[in-house]
Amino acid sequence: MKKELLIFGSSGALGNGVTEVFLKKNYDKIYLLDFKHKEIAQTNVKQIIVQDLSVEENVKKAFGEIQPSKEKVFFLFSTIGGFTGGKKIWETEVGYFDRMINMNLKTSFLIAKYFSLLVKSSHSGSICLTSAYTGLVPESGKAVYGTSKAALIYLIKTLAEEGKDINLSANAIAPFIIDTPANRAWMKDADYEDWIKPAEIGELVDSIFQSYRLVSGNIYQLKYRQRENKHS
Repeated sequence: MKKELLIFGSSGALGNGVTEVFLKKNYDKIYLLDFKHKEIAQTNVKQIIVQDLSVEENVKKAFGEIQPSKEKVFFLFSTIGGFTGGKKIWETEVGYFDRMINMNLKTSFLIAKYFSLLVKSSHSGSICLTSAYTGLVPESGKAVYGTSKAALIYLIKTLAEEGKDINLSANAIAPFIIDTPANRAWMKDADYEDWIKPAEIGELVDSIFQSYRLVSGNIYQLKYRQRENKHS
């Protein structure tokens, strides 16, 4: 059985880190979907340019480049999403609400929809989306962001139930703070040792995919990473 992997948002800060991990794993083919190409020499990699993923036709067209088969197991990890925050609900313009719903929820819905159709015509598959710790634990000043990520959690749990009919498992990660250049610039005085590294997320998601027949409907909370024990 061939194993094929799709990575959405492969050129972002999280996407770069997880892609480096996945390129070293045992997948027969890897599809990198983003708005620009990466410099990669591996022959088992196909890059697919996608634009606004909140537009259904764009998502449908991207999946149209991937061939289903009863001899293939498909895996998908999406890093797609965005953040806005810092304002109370009564201070927030409705445009920010629409933006978060489009970036975090509508894109994930469309990716999940067309990946489900791909898996339905193939042997089986597994999907993992990127939610957020804020989607589980409300934080002041993050109402529209947290709402969109909480809805994504409901989406993935529902897909886990419906996926039983087509041999599709569905999970999501819910990181608190990921160690990216943008986050370091935003919080210059933070202790970065506590932050989850993109490569660590890649290893985690790969382990989820390795057990895809067993794990579904789970939201993996990633609050803080355990520090290295320097005395061992």
